[in-house]
Amino acid sequence: MQENLNFFFEPQSVAVIGASSNPNKLSFGILKNLSQYGYKGNIYPINPKSDSILDHPCYANVEDVPGPVDLAVIILPAEAIPEVLVKCGQKGIKACIIISGGFKELGEIGKQRELELQEIVQRFGIRIIGPNCVGNINVYSGLNTTFIKGMPAKGGIGFVSQSGAVCGGVVDHIVNEGIGFSHLLSLGNEMDVTETDMIAYLAGDPYTNVIAAYVESIRDGARFLEVAGSVTKEKPIVLLKAGKSESGARAVSSHTGSLAGSQTAYSTAFKQAGVIEVSSLRSLLQTAMAFDFQPLPQNNQAVIFTNAGGPAALLSDSLDTHGLRLELINESVQQELKQNLNPAAQTMNPIDMLGGATEEEYGYAMKVVHEACDASSLLPVLVPQALVNPTAVAESIIQATSERKRTTLVCLVGKQSIGEAKKILHQSHIPVYDYPEDVGEVLGAMQQYRQYREEKNEIVTVERKERSSEAVTFFQQFHGKKQFGETELRPFLEMYGILNAAGKTANSKDEALEAAKRLGYPVVLKIISNEILHKSDAGGIRLNIRDDETLNIAYSELISTVQKNAPQATIQGVIVERMIEKGEEIIVGMKRDVNFGPLLMIGMGGIYVEAFKDVSFRIAPIEENEIRRMITETVAGKILAGLRGIQYDIEAVIEIVKAISQISIDFPEIKEIEINPLKVLPLGQGTIALDSRMIME
Repeated sequence: MQENLNFFFEPQSVAVIGASSNPNKLSFGILKNLSQYGYKGNIYPINPKSDSILDHPCYANVEDVPGPVDLAVIILPAEAIPEVLVKCGQKGIKACIIISGGFKELGEIGKQRELELQEIVQRFGIRIIGPNCVGNINVYSGLNTTFIKGMPAKGGIGFVSQSGAVCGGVVDHIVNEGIGFSHLLSLGNEMDVTETDMIAYLAGDPYTNVIAAYVESIRDGARFLEVAGSVTKEKPIVLLKAGKSESGARAVSSHTGSLAGSQTAYSTAFKQAGVIEVSSLRSLLQTAMAFDFQPLPQNNQAVIFTNAGGPAALLSDSLDTHGLRLELINESVQQELKQNLNPAAQTMNPIDMLGGATEEEYGYAMKVVHEACDASSLLPVLVPQALVNPTAVAESIIQATSERKRTTLVCLVGKQSIGEAKKILHQSHIPVYDYPEDVGEVLGAMQQYRQYREEKNEIVTVERKERSSEAVTFFQQFHGKKQFGETELRPFLEMYGILNAAGKTANSKDEALEAAKRLGYPVVLKIISNEILHKSDAGGIRLNIRDDETLNIAYSELISTVQKNAPQATIQGVIVERMIEKGEEIIVGMKRDVNFGPLLMIGMGGIYVEAFKDVSFRIAPIEENEIRRMITETVAGKILAGLRGIQYDIEAVIEIVKAISQISIDFPEIKEIEINPLKVLPLGQGTIALDSRMIME
């Protein structure tokens, strides 16, 4: 099936199948949009009941069109589309946009219709956008196959949306705002072309500087991770994910599973691929605009210029929240500022020029800072006042930043009196925000992307090694088993170099006493039961047993407590393990996500892991530097690095994460696996697994 998507965006000819002469029909709107924005290709309305529509000759069937057709836009009842699609294939059309609904969004009947379409397009090698979409816009060529009202200005934002309504709302919102787009691409049901295909196309589009995307789901997570990770090395991707709630998620059996929900996988994938995830449609547009208009900040320092203390304080807080800071302005620069500002002006940072600040004062302050300070971000804030002309201030800002060496984001706190100022700033590619908090969020996103680019992250490809015969044999002997506790899992972990605490199984109190003598006190007692995966929840662990007498008592109490708390469980015995007293406890685990594959986790371990939720995630496989970043993101990582005065063996932890990653790749049938706690010993002494569990698909 041909992979080139150019026919969707740069066709020489377009057929509108189902075109109507009725101005109240969506298909009339599509034909009108296709005709009025400068598209230079041939336009063929297909309607057997009309001779012409909007001065375009009509054809009864697509086969009747003279010459080739590159793109067909279909808006017909769902049941009629399979036959029409066959005719498109026979005509040699290689790209179709199906506007019509009535497919899988309606349930089983619709799914069957969509499967019928899939068979047809595979037979003829047709690429499909939709069904159930609003079409697409190429702003630079004038191609508009949508029924959306209005046309965006030309600019550098390539917008991809799984929702047609979001596309329409975005166009209506920005059409008079001076925010420019290269493409608007709606996807609908994604029967064929996906958001990943669109991102890959926009990556090579010379008019697109930043890709903005609204998604509700991603069908092929592994491919998205690979494509997005490649694209973000050259162009930013700003993404809004809808449907984040996991209130309906099923109960899971491991700590890793309970913390690694589907939205965690999405956010992890976005972060790992360098995608900037935002939380609202407003943030999506605001952040994309900044990436399109301005250079990336070269450091995390900023200077605020303001005529109002309150908004400047809010902006300062927002900068701090998003990892940025105000540059300290030295005394000599402050003295220079005071020469031409109000004597009562505050010349530290924020530079507060007071309510009556003029356009000359804004221009002067920005010029001084531009020449004398290192901050890469200049942030003017203006609250309209009776004696201040916002348009003149805007022109002064434009003149002061004409060299475009610094990142400039402007906050005009108001609406009614700042319209003209906002317009001329946008025309000069300086983004304007209504609220101070928005500026910090956007600048933080730009800083995040700059850091990602500098770190030169690599997307690691999966290399499944030859599984050892020993590991394969292990699974064969437990064929059909769904849950593995520590007892069964210990030898499997050791095949991958993961050391367990020394231990022995015992089926009676006497055997437990004998095991303790061989291991040496102090020891730990743990219950063995296929029905009990979390031993502590059932009262199935006794710690710090230091002599025979204490063990006798602990054994009896252990059995009695488990029988009371889990009466349905069959007790198969106990594990007697040597007590490991020194070291810090962490958790290392993996949950296999349906979209993105193995999701690795590391964080604070022990029985409180779900309460603290001090965890970091990545999608396997990952390279070593990414594991290091993963560790440093957690409080556990800071403790291991020496927060309490002792350095622990982080290199050994990295090897454990590598091992869990390799296990998840070698055995796709493993759904969840975790070591909790993993005891991390002082520097150079390694790690010891104290408990583990595994769940199979």
